[in-house]
Amino acid sequence: MIKVGSPSSTPLESGAGIDQQRPRRSMFRWVILFLLCFIYMLVAADRANLGVAIPSIKAEFHISNAEAGLFATLMFFCFAAAQIPSSMMCRRFGSRYLMIVALVIAAIASYLIGTSKSPLDIKIYRSLLGVAEAAISVCCVTTINHWFSVRDRGTATGFYTGASKLGPVICPPLSVFILQAYGWRAIFQVFAVPVLGAALIWYFFVRSKPEDSRFVSQVELERIRNPEPRLDRDLAKPRPRSGVLLWVDRLIRRRPVKLINTVGGVFRSWNMIGNTIATIFMVGIFNVFLAWIPSYLLNAKHFSLATSGVLASVLFAGAVAGNLTSGWLSDNLLGLRRKPLMMLGALFAAIAFICLIYSPPNALFTGVFLIPTGFVVGLGYPHFIIYPMGLTTREIYPVAYGTVNTGSALGAALFPFFAGLILDAYSWDQVFVFLSVSSLLCLMFLITIEEPMVGDQ
Repeated sequence: MIKVGSPSSTPLESGAGIDQQRPRRSMFRWVILFLLCFIYMLVAADRANLGVAIPSIKAEFHISNAEAGLFATLMFFCFAAAQIPSSMMCRRFGSRYLMIVALVIAAIASYLIGTSKSPLDIKIYRSLLGVAEAAISVCCVTTINHWFSVRDRGTATGFYTGASKLGPVICPPLSVFILQAYGWRAIFQVFAVPVLGAALIWYFFVRSKPEDSRFVSQVELERIRNPEPRLDRDLAKPRPRSGVLLWVDRLIRRRPVKLINTVGGVFRSWNMIGNTIATIFMVGIFNVFLAWIPSYLLNAKHFSLATSGVLASVLFAGAVAGNLTSGWLSDNLLGLRRKPLMMLGALFAAIAFICLIYSPPNALFTGVFLIPTGFVVGLGYPHFIIYPMGLTTREIYPVAYGTVNTGSALGAALFPFFAGLILDAYSWDQVFVFLSVSSLLCLMFLITIEEPMVGDQ
């Protein structure tokens, strides 16, 4: 039995006396997941609202596409730089208080963007937002790792990453409405309010680990912490695998791995390094759409502002569907295998980007092209986060995630800037070729890493 108040508790939190307050039964981990999804939906909306505001910001300050791309680039460079420090702080103090501080800072930074008097002000406040969002991201995924068993992490992470795409689904139409009614500055100020609200909810209801929460029953706690007996049976007496799964396992190089339990081990593992490099490409691709899709629809396709907002939402709705589908598939049909959908997503994304070059300037046909594009980009997306969970212990995972998310942030920082440079020199056709090649490079690095054997389903 897990003893509450053991060394696993953080210095800032204590589980003393919680056993007597526990309910008989609970499903509180799913409440936590809902809150995590809400928080990261807000974070993603704070990134997507820039895409709607950029045309107005460019007109007011008379800046180029490349300089506008720097707003996202600087933010994600700061996001990258803050990843490892945030992961170390999360490992030391737990996610509860770090999350609260980060949410408050993010709300302040978002509000200040709306007060900017120059492009430099926007760059400073977006950089501060990047630091805050690094800590929020680390806290969210560390919470999933602590609150969900190995058999539920794919589904939980699929919902979480799906929520990160739901922000861009909701954000463009809402941002367009605010823009038309109150101007671009109001967009960032309005979005700051629910972020502060999330900080208050987190303070009252969430603890770093389920052991420290009075809302978690002993039954739920055992389900989270002790899936090992079932795993032991699976590994001792593996079920026969179909010919298809045997072929898949050879393709993805599935094998038992020793869990990484030191910080140094994270940085020495090619599996970690290869996954991190692949993440750079896939997250970079997604953030090109996040930063530039409204401008693409307005300037390349010549749609109205309202139509562009709706079509941008369609792309991200496809990505949400891809995230949710892939998390469930890997947990329930693929026996906890993560690489197959990562590889398929990268391959199909490369094809989808070439198809976009030939999409006609018609709103209906553009929407039809954008939905599957979003779906295939979202198909492997959750597994770049889940994959390190099968390589590391729970205690070391924050460092592993911080490492992967550093790569994620570099991709998010560089790719929108590269897209701006390409747009200044060429056109969107060349941008889509660049994204297609990047997808193939992502696939190449995924081929080089191993699939850790967590269970044999």
